[in-house]
Amino acid sequence: MERVAVVTGANQGIGAATAQELAARGIAVLCTSYVQPSGAEPADEYSRRRATDGRRVVADIRLAGGQAEHFEADLSDPGAPARVFDAAEELLGGVDILVNNASGWLQDTFGSGSADRFGRPVQPMTAATWSRQFAVDTMAPALLIAEFARRHRARGATWGRIVGLTSAGDLGFPGEVSYGAAKAAQTDYTLSAAAELAEAGITANVVHPPVTDTGWITDEVRRFVADSSTLFHVAQPAEVARTIAFLVSDEAALITGNVLTLR
Repeated sequence: MERVAVVTGANQGIGAATAQELAARGIAVLCTSYVQPSGAEPADEYSRRRATDGRRVVADIRLAGGQAEHFEADLSDPGAPARVFDAAEELLGGVDILVNNASGWLQDTFGSGSADRFGRPVQPMTAATWSRQFAVDTMAPALLIAEFARRHRARGATWGRIVGLTSAGDLGFPGEVSYGAAKAAQTDYTLSAAAELAEAGITANVVHPPVTDTGWITDEVRRFVADSSTLFHVAQPAEVARTIAFLVSDEAALITGNVLTLR
């Protein structure tokens, strides 16, 4: 039986690689993305990648013989999760796999600096930075999980997989305080889902990737990783995607309620 996955933020980086990996394994994928309107030209490679939608990824999947559809979804809108699942069901069928990858990433701080150690801009923490970050990284994943669970039960399904992505540290996330807090909250929701949805045949896990080259890695970042006693590797998105693909496979049926830290 062909399974159906929703991968959010599938226009670049880990999301795109995950969509491609799942499709290569015979899973039909709805790739969601949203490009925030901006009059400014993206200043760096990371921003340029984030400013592309998921249609290119879908085209690449189809060219390789896989099945995929694109759906534009502003996940800061509380109504978006229901529309995402409506689109998936209409275009591909009932959803078996949910990968919460999308992020409204920004850097905010309680400190006074205007740039981080790698020269990336940092802004003061405000209600606006909190709202943007938590809407996409916390509210949307929680609502997507709720929608997934409701529809899973309604169609009498007995098999399901949820995977979230985190970057948060146990001792906070200086320089990205709202991002770290939002990811920590998403982790908590996902682990709650593991406990509450096990009876429905759903597993739920969180992946904490290593430093991953999604377009922001510089020589200075590579030196930082090389000199670190806790960071061992600059990963490629495809490496992380293979771990996610394993977690949503039949072979991972006994793995649930975990935060997997990749090295």
